[in-house]
Amino acid sequence: MAPLHQLLALVSAFGVITIHAASDLQKGKPDPCAVIGGQKWVAPADVRACFSSFKVDPAIKSNILDVVSKTLAFHTSVNYQIKAPEPFTEFVHEDLFKDIERISKTSYPSDYDLHVDLSRTIKRLNDGHCVWINACYDSSFLNFLPIPLALLTEKDGTQNVHIVPEAFQVASAEFADEISVWQDALPGPLKGKLETLSGAKVLAINGKPPFDAVNANALITGSFQGLGTRQNAFFSSYARSTTNFSYSMGNFAQQSLPLSDSVTLVIQRVNHIVPEVITLPYRSRINPATVPFNSSASYRANNCVAVDGTNGVDLQESSSGLAPSAAGKFQQAPPSSSSKKHFLNVIMDTAPLSDVVLPPALQPTAPALNGSFGVGTFYMQKDGKTGVLALGSFSGADFNVMESGLLEGLLTLKSMGATQLIVDVTNNGGGFICVAHWLHRIIVGPKSTTVPEAGLDTKARDGPLARQIVQQIIDKNLDPNQELLYNPLNWNDANGVQFPATDNWLLPPVNVQINGHADAFTQRSNFLNLKEPDAILISSASRLGQECQPSGFTSTPPDVALFNSSKVVIVSNGRCASSCSLFSITMAKEEGVKTVVVGGKKDVQQEYCGTVGGQSTDYSTIDTEIKTAQLKNSSLAPPDLLVNGVQGITWRLGFGIQDTTQPEEWQDHPADLNLPLTPDLCAAPFSSHAKRANTFAFPALIFFFFFPFFVSVNNPVAIWEAVAAKLLV
Repeated sequence: MAPLHQLLALVSAFGVITIHAASDLQKGKPDPCAVIGGQKWVAPADVRACFSSFKVDPAIKSNILDVVSKTLAFHTSVNYQIKAPEPFTEFVHEDLFKDIERISKTSYPSDYDLHVDLSRTIKRLNDGHCVWINACYDSSFLNFLPIPLALLTEKDGTQNVHIVPEAFQVASAEFADEISVWQDALPGPLKGKLETLSGAKVLAINGKPPFDAVNANALITGSFQGLGTRQNAFFSSYARSTTNFSYSMGNFAQQSLPLSDSVTLVIQRVNHIVPEVITLPYRSRINPATVPFNSSASYRANNCVAVDGTNGVDLQESSSGLAPSAAGKFQQAPPSSSSKKHFLNVIMDTAPLSDVVLPPALQPTAPALNGSFGVGTFYMQKDGKTGVLALGSFSGADFNVMESGLLEGLLTLKSMGATQLIVDVTNNGGGFICVAHWLHRIIVGPKSTTVPEAGLDTKARDGPLARQIVQQIIDKNLDPNQELLYNPLNWNDANGVQFPATDNWLLPPVNVQINGHADAFTQRSNFLNLKEPDAILISSASRLGQECQPSGFTSTPPDVALFNSSKVVIVSNGRCASSCSLFSITMAKEEGVKTVVVGGKKDVQQEYCGTVGGQSTDYSTIDTEIKTAQLKNSSLAPPDLLVNGVQGITWRLGFGIQDTTQPEEWQDHPADLNLPLTPDLCAAPFSSHAKRANTFAFPALIFFFFFPFFVSVNNPVAIWEAVAAKLLV
């Protein structure tokens, strides 16, 4: 057998195949979109051929860039992100307006190439609130491999990338109608033996060390400032969904664009010593949300032009009130059924929430307790003292159901004898701001850090168009139902006093210089309650105060703490954002709650959360504000968007806890523990299954080596047990 370095040389020519340049359609040639029309599974190259056949329309290009540029005037962080403060300076240094100017002057071989450049440019902000999504391309088809990966840690501390032990179980259930394609693609004696790849160590990806691919993905995946969190996106994980636990394939095994045709791996299978080279094709599966088509023309007409919710509405003319934004399907939180408008802080992604189901053997078997609701489920661990709240989102159910369910569930745990609590927020993309405040308040009780506010003071961008919107609302009484963000009645100043209906709360602005650029933010009372006994004078304060108590809560919180904060641990894979960040940061920094990130690279700092913001929104919502304020004709207003697109932004930015003068967005959030995925942990789920444990009474490492089909990586119960043993003794 050739040495490993020769194997690497052998496969070095097999790079990830990325975007091809478009060629003009010629008369008599097949319509490339007709080739994939009506098909569920297709080759990524055929999807690219369809996408790349669309030439750049200068008017549409100009329209997109105009909408994005003018919507960014409402984004709080655009000047911070030119060069973010430490510890994120290395990872966030994108001057969007320079790059938008570059894009405007660049000729592209296809509209698809234009989209990829713009999308990746904005993703370099590493800010899951500020993204550009075009449903014509993003996740119209999803690229899949049947071999999700994980980073496993051996007993000696070395870390290696592996195909997850549960890979075939996941793939054969989710991709039953396509699995034969991958079976037949395996070489020689491996043909038809896809199951034997489960658990294999990955020695090389496309001719290079595996972490070259991990880090290359970290450069383009966006969403989170921390390198460790973006590395973790490459690997598989789980999340609590509305009906069960879902399985995230990770960026290696799932792509939102048809970027790669195949991957070549050097692997060492379980029970084998000799490395082997395999090449597996990516396969593209149509998104159920993609409207059927049978030609290029019908694809464009059905999937690429603006739809209801792409643009905003004038509430004075809309009989149905505030319309749902098209951004909803890309938010990393399930849609809410709440009738009342509640402010959201939630990230968006070019990939939809995963609907792949965590294998039944990995789902918790303990009964869900009273108070459980969809994305929030309560369990009592077998030790009789550790309660668990698996919270996949801070929205998704009716607001009132979430609020009352969280209280009932925690009280149920207390009644069963729970004295310690694990809150699992793995892949929690945020949601209702006041639900995050509520959960903090009911866990630790009433105290200076939770009353009158359990959240962060915030600031909003204070540009000229924003000030005009507020003034129009005031002068013409345009928002009697308080549906608009800029209505003074929706906000309190830093002392918790509601602004009068006639007060333009954006005047006077605080004018500042950020990275050499002039900027302006909201200005209010200089005497601020910074959760200390005495008010502190800050001469350039620019704060909005508490927003959730008492009117933001629909239930009455208990007058005592339900858990001692020293007995509470927050667990995730680092991918906790928005309202999840607001909850985790205030619990960690104010209450001393311990935080855990599972499965990260040990020599990279693991952040327990990221993309903090303070409130997120999108172009459609801002457009509704502008139209209702009768300012659509302003030269500062973005035009109606012509394509099926979404532009997200951070509308409010939270102030820090430890440095109260600067945004929390750019302050450090290191996890107390990076919990490695070890053979012991991978085998742990079966310690409670007496029959299996007696039958296979081997040390954990041997058990993992010889019986990979009985172990797993993404097992929530095993993780909870390990966390309790390490931090809740």
